[in-house]
Amino acid sequence: MSARRGGACPARRGSVNRSERCHDATVAHISTIIVMIFKRLGEEIDSIIHRDPAAGSRLEVVLCYPGFHALLAYRLSHLLWLWDLRLIARFLAYLAKVLTGVEIHPGATIGRRLFIDHATGVVIGQTAEIADDVTLYQGVTLGGTSLHTGKRHPTLENGVIVGAGAQVLGPITIGAGARIGANAVVITDVAAGSTMVGIPARVVQRSRTGADPDFCAYGTPEDVADPIVRAVAGLREQLGAAMERIEEMERQLEEMADREIDTPRK
Repeated sequence: MSARRGGACPARRGSVNRSERCHDATVAHISTIIVMIFKRLGEEIDSIIHRDPAAGSRLEVVLCYPGFHALLAYRLSHLLWLWDLRLIARFLAYLAKVLTGVEIHPGATIGRRLFIDHATGVVIGQTAEIADDVTLYQGVTLGGTSLHTGKRHPTLENGVIVGAGAQVLGPITIGAGARIGANAVVITDVAAGSTMVGIPARVVQRSRTGADPDFCAYGTPEDVADPIVRAVAGLREQLGAAMERIEEMERQLEEMADREIDTPRK
């Protein structure tokens, strides 16, 4: 009997040790996840402070920035969406829209350090894809233009800036570092580093090196002229050159006519 007890004790001790090791591993894994979550949140907050001079502190961002609140709600609803709890995910996204004025479909794919400035009226569709360090201003729509269930919303690459009221529509790609001016309507692909303004949007500036490291508020550089004004100015220059050419030809014809009159006939 004593031998049986002696043989059973090491087994129990081994089971307890394995249980403790599993518990320790679980606690370590959860701790790692929590540390990662807070690190990402700090990264998001710091990116907002970097891009908004009105942000006075981290606490101010946490309490007063609806774009940050909308992004937190999206992270949770997107996780529920991936877990196939889609009704709950949609309901959470709806609550976030009511509270923040930002509508982000939980099926959208959003990278790190997205900044939604002023936030109100922003719409991000189900199949939209947003890379890292993207900035959206109030009234921006990343919308679809078809009714099929596949890819129908835009893709924004790293560092894109979309100005207030801009509409980016359809399964198009906005290249890294591109700038979309306020109230522009974009329906075609945009090359990396380009600046687009107008309805429909036109390229008014190209970057030779792709993404511009300098932040450009509202996606509209101060030194970019209106494309219509530039076009009219170009036409005026061409018209002026044509008028000068016509006047030169008229002078040549008059000289030829004078020579014919002065030349005696035989």
